[in-house]
Amino acid sequence: MGDAALNFVVAAKLFARFPKVSEGDLSRMRARLVREETLAEIAGKIALADSLILGPGEIRSGGARRDSIRADALEAVIGAAFLDGGFGAAERIVAQLVEPLMTDDLGGEELRDPKTRLQEFLQGQGRPVPVYTMVAEKGQAHERRFVARCSVPGAEPTEAEDGSRRKAEQQAAALMLAQLQVAVHG
Repeated sequence: MGDAALNFVVAAKLFARFPKVSEGDLSRMRARLVREETLAEIAGKIALADSLILGPGEIRSGGARRDSIRADALEAVIGAAFLDGGFGAAERIVAQLVEPLMTDDLGGEELRDPKTRLQEFLQGQGRPVPVYTMVAEKGQAHERRFVARCSVPGAEPTEAEDGSRRKAEQQAAALMLAQLQVAVHG
């Protein structure tokens, strides 16, 4: 419930703040504001993790420091505000915590994720799309690490490791894009 209220309020506020920005860019701006990393950062600023009650396993594994738990906790607070005080209460929390991040520099090239930027770069050169493969999975179930490879014909494959498959692929794409841009621009 909290994620739905958060997404709606952020989308409405972005539309009001940036009325001339395209729908696609507004969607990317919203996604950037409601993504796990941003929500975890906000939760950190208000020390939300200090109020969490975690099980012994989560405490031992450092659960209160994990972005996913802090982001979920912030969404839960927004959902609780909605259930307890209605839409206006949820909107006030989002306005106080997220709206300050809605600055003019929120838009731009960096909004597109590395996989999208790489694909657009390759399409602009008439080259085939990249291929992503999962090279390895490491670690215990609660501390999983993934190694992703990005391959493009005619280029040295790149690899990256992260705690999520998606992030590993994004990082491998960013490395590939940097490699290809150096080759093109010198």
